Amino acid sequence: MIAPYATALALMVAPEEACENLQRLAADGILGRYGFYEAVDYTPARLRRAQTSAVVRSFMAHHRMSLLSLAYLLLDRPMQRRFVSDLLFQATLLLLQERIPKANALYLSHPERVDSRAAAETPEMPMRVFSTPDTRTPAVQLLSNGRYNVMITNQWGTFCYLRDLTSGKVWSSAFQPTLTRTETYEAVFTEQRVEFRRHDPDFDTHTEIVVSPEDDIELRRVRITNRSGTRRMIEVTSYAEVVLAAAAADALHPAFSKLFVQTEIVHAQQAILCTRRPRSRGEQTLWMLHLMAVHGVDAAEVSYETDRARFVGRGNSASDPQALRDAGGALSGSQGSVLDPIVAIRQRITLDPLQTATLDLVIGIGESRAACLQLAEKYQDRRLADRAFEMASTHGQVALRQINVTEADAQLYGRLASSIIYANAALRAEAGMIAKNRRGQSGLWGYAISGDLPIVLVQLKDPANIELVRQLVQAHAYWRLKGLAVDLVIWNEERGGYRQLLHDQIMGLIAAGVEAHVIDRSGGIFVRSADQISNEDRILLQSVARAVFTDSQGALADQV
Repeated sequence: MIAPYATALALMVAPEEACENLQRLAADGILGRYGFYEAVDYTPARLRRAQTSAVVRSFMAHHRMSLLSLAYLLLDRPMQRRFVSDLLFQATLLLLQERIPKANALYLSHPERVDSRAAAETPEMPMRVFSTPDTRTPAVQLLSNGRYNVMITNQWGTFCYLRDLTSGKVWSSAFQPTLTRTETYEAVFTEQRVEFRRHDPDFDTHTEIVVSPEDDIELRRVRITNRSGTRRMIEVTSYAEVVLAAAAADALHPAFSKLFVQTEIVHAQQAILCTRRPRSRGEQTLWMLHLMAVHGVDAAEVSYETDRARFVGRGNSASDPQALRDAGGALSGSQGSVLDPIVAIRQRITLDPLQTATLDLVIGIGESRAACLQLAEKYQDRRLADRAFEMASTHGQVALRQINVTEADAQLYGRLASSIIYANAALRAEAGMIAKNRRGQSGLWGYAISGDLPIVLVQLKDPANIELVRQLVQAHAYWRLKGLAVDLVIWNEERGGYRQLLHDQIMGLIAAGVEAHVIDRSGGIFVRSADQISNEDRILLQSVARAVFTDSQGALADQV
């Protein structure tokens, strides 16, 4: 069944295709005295022999909404603008942007396992606050929507340079890359977002970072407040290096890998697009987007850079690049095939005393150039960017609840992730044990462990301490949810007749953890009886593990 009025409504989405459809229907005799007939039925079961279609020869007044779609196209949305002008309608306008989240499906095969302890035990949002970037190992927070994963540290990452054109002072929205010390510095890690706060003599800078649950983008919102008594002009420059390849391929030959990246400046969207030219016919091509949107103040002189050599300069570093030495200068605007690709956008803003400017820095991935352009147009809208922050909080809470993890647990597992990604001697085996190892990665293969992923080892002797295993199995589920692939190795150290009982308990915990959520195939859990492992292999496993836990040292929180 085809309804011409529904085809006419498609004018608002695809006007050319809709017009072609209407012309084809008119040629087939569907056009009557009062316009198009109600519908055309192509269902064979309802047609007479030798009939290919049947016209429903009626006209319904309430289906004349096709006139509205024509007005939408030809008169620039008159009815839509009329409704949007109403304040009551504006209050609920975001509801029209509702989308079904595209994150990987999570489900509970045993709903009775879910509890409500998150609300009862954590009245305040658990968070980690760092007042200095000088931690022994970088602190890590993992943000993810199930497909797009971001690792934030309290030390470095995607950069945002700030320069006061009046005084010439240069600093960054966080500590890196300029390494400028400040009166007050804070990095705040919560489950839904990461925040950086700086208080410099004349300016306050507040940065919030989230991953959108709807789209594969990360959004960095930077707020700059002029605390001086005079009008100041600030130059804001974003900077990120482009890889668009697997980490292993980039580490193996970074210079060669970057040769295949192509950059494009899209002035109409104030954005930069990047893609990787395929090296083979079957290689999938991804597109990357970067844009900077300014809200609350007027911005001028937007410029772009995609060549790292031009931005950093010969003999310089990211802490003092050539692009920041030319006061008031614009970026070169280079694009295309560059030897070392980056994305950098510079905008100049003017702040009155006590005025605040908001800048949204967006980096994202799309399957095509058109998809990235749609994301660029979407996140230029302040309200849709606000929506990403609002939905990130809800999405994070739902994801944790579906794997039965409280926010306090998540913070604990995030702290442990720091030691997994950046080796922490405090959680590794003793130096004497590591020095004894004489075996290589191939020694792990007999236990079905590749050795390509970080390993967490737990040794369990007493069945009464099974809670340690439960927490680590849950941590393993959390890491995989956030895109961190880890191999968890569990040693059953129980001796005597209770070994099988302890083994069954461990396997039951693992089965419950796997059933409670959908997971990918990267990283696994391995259970072994300790007396079935040779002494050389025991030394090997303990030496390569990023973290080693034993039930004799207390709960997981105490050991971390």
